[in-house]
Amino acid sequence: MKTWDVIIVGGGIIGVSLAIELRKRGAIVLVVERGEPGREASHAAGGMLVDCSAETPEPLQPLAIESAKMYPEFAHEVEVESGMKVDLRDAGTIVFPSPEHVHERPGFRLSSLLPAPLAELEPALADPKRPAFYLKERSVDPRALTAAAIKAAKNRGVDFSSGDPVTKVNIAHGHASGVTTTKTSFPAAKVINCAGAWAGQIAPQPFPTRPIKGQMLCLVMPQRDLIRHVIRSPEVYLIPRSDGRLLVGATVEEAGFDKRTDRATIQRLHHAALALVPKLADAKILEDWAGLRPGTPDALPILGATETPGYFVATGHFRDGILLAPITAHIMANVIAGSAAGYDLKAFDPQRFTSKAA
Repeated sequence: MKTWDVIIVGGGIIGVSLAIELRKRGAIVLVVERGEPGREASHAAGGMLVDCSAETPEPLQPLAIESAKMYPEFAHEVEVESGMKVDLRDAGTIVFPSPEHVHERPGFRLSSLLPAPLAELEPALADPKRPAFYLKERSVDPRALTAAAIKAAKNRGVDFSSGDPVTKVNIAHGHASGVTTTKTSFPAAKVINCAGAWAGQIAPQPFPTRPIKGQMLCLVMPQRDLIRHVIRSPEVYLIPRSDGRLLVGATVEEAGFDKRTDRATIQRLHHAALALVPKLADAKILEDWAGLRPGTPDALPILGATETPGYFVATGHFRDGILLAPITAHIMANVIAGSAAGYDLKAFDPQRFTSKAA
């Protein structure tokens, strides 16, 4: 029977990026995915690489900033190794702050933070005089990125098992020894739980992850470059793709594992997009969908070793899974190898929930 050095539970961008990093370091890796690799939260994400937004919790900021810096090299490597494009864009982001965050003072205007007048940057906007600022952020197409990463992983020799959920991590003599699925079992000396919103369903150690639903829709712009920048407002965000698609999102809902879209919600997002850019009235709706982001009680990821030797976890990235994939792969590969993580991971310790309960 074949054995592996490491089994990764979960075939989203976090698990696959980690698989690639571990293969680089010589490990024999198996990724076990409950459904089809890359088709859950990674498939549903918007792909804004927001390195340090107002919503980024303070302990997460160093990781977010570093991961954003790593992205050009990470994306290039995945493209080269897969032969696929991931549509990494660096036009930047225009942000319309909420009224309570508009802090103008004599001699300073939010509009002065734009590299050019708003009407010049985005001529199709309904209100070119609305207070706004510009951020040097990138965006990526998560579906293209994840598909390319999966292909790159396979090209490197990573094994995949799909359509068979892991039910438990096997433990022998107090040490992780592999996983059991609904159909079979796989042996390995090390196991990493990267199962996203489903991470808490794997025995014997339940992690308090939960699904946080996000609904989005995708339009085909009437002209390919009608919108050039990512645009964020309190009501909606717009993410242009190089092929003329435009993502409109997104909700944040506590709805369990329900991935159905709601017509009224999709219409509300669509109307908010039209209010920002009236010319989108001529855009076709290509599709809508909902994804399940992995949330945690303290809104921080769960990263590191569990109390069971050989069993590790990397999940709970909430809205930042795409952004944090490169840094998570780097940090977790270090942790799994027994070397220094390179960052303070105390706030992300998997045992922080069990110790509170004790």
